[in-house]
Amino acid sequence: MKGMSLIVRTIANISFPFILIYGFYIIAHGHLTPGGGFQGGAVVASGLVLMLIAYNAEWISQRIKESHLSIFESLGALSFVLLAFLGIIFGTAFFSNFLVGTESLFGGIPLDGAANINTGGIIPLMNFAVGLKVIAGLFAIVYVMAHFISKKEGKIA
Repeated sequence: MKGMSLIVRTIANISFPFILIYGFYIIAHGHLTPGGGFQGGAVVASGLVLMLIAYNAEWISQRIKESHLSIFESLGALSFVLLAFLGIIFGTAFFSNFLVGTESLFGGIPLDGAANINTGGIIPLMNFAVGLKVIAGLFAIVYVMAHFISKKEGKIA
């Protein structure tokens, strides 16, 4: 089976980059607006599921391996925990926001009014770690279910 119709695949190809951009925007601005790693990760994973539905499980399995999803999910969790322990290493506390007040990329101090993207300290980095874990985890669940169903039916989903 070749997946959905040409119209569905074309619309999926057009909308997929916008879904990715919006998801990563939600992740990056999680410390400023409602959203963050989980919400943005769910949006990005939904975009990947859109491509899975528009094409088929075999088409996706040629591009993304289950082992890669496991590696990305583990990398997200490991990054989150390492960022939490860096607070202890830098002489403060576990989960301490040690970048605030430094001259680093995310070390700006928010002034009165709306804050900028560079005022989150380690929070944007933690949002990206959570986002990576959620993207890989949610997509892996749907991917495995689609792959199992396609094998059970004797055809590709």
